[in-house]
Amino acid sequence: MNSFFLLFIGLPAIEIFFMIKIGGKIGAFNTIALIFLTAIIGVYFAKIQGIKTLKSGMINLYQNKLPVYEILSGASIAISALLLIIPGFFTDLIGFVLLIPFTRKIIFSIALKKNEKTKSSNKNNTIDGEIVDKKNEL
Repeated sequence: MNSFFLLFIGLPAIEIFFMIKIGGKIGAFNTIALIFLTAIIGVYFAKIQGIKTLKSGMINLYQNKLPVYEILSGASIAISALLLIIPGFFTDLIGFVLLIPFTRKIIFSIALKKNEKTKSSNKNNTIDGEIVDKKNEL
């Protein structure tokens, strides 16, 4: 199936399911208040993590190091802030997981290991060769 189809149809369906289930347990007003509360808390923590990441990146730049982790962290913090602003519990869960530095490191290490495996498999398929023109030798 197309990933856009799953994103635009599947994600709202999951969000509606969780809102109905949680709303049935704690009530409609409390569910709406919880959605607003998670958005406010999430954006606040995203701001704090973003500032920490920016400071860490500046320190790396001053030490003439490439701030690769900080760039990836900044992107994941921006994505997590977006997910936390979107109303719903499933997106809030994913947003908070991306916001925690420990889980970000785990996700980055898994993604980088997969990337290294694909690069190493591509290196084995290279064939070196040389073209010799015999007309010029005569």
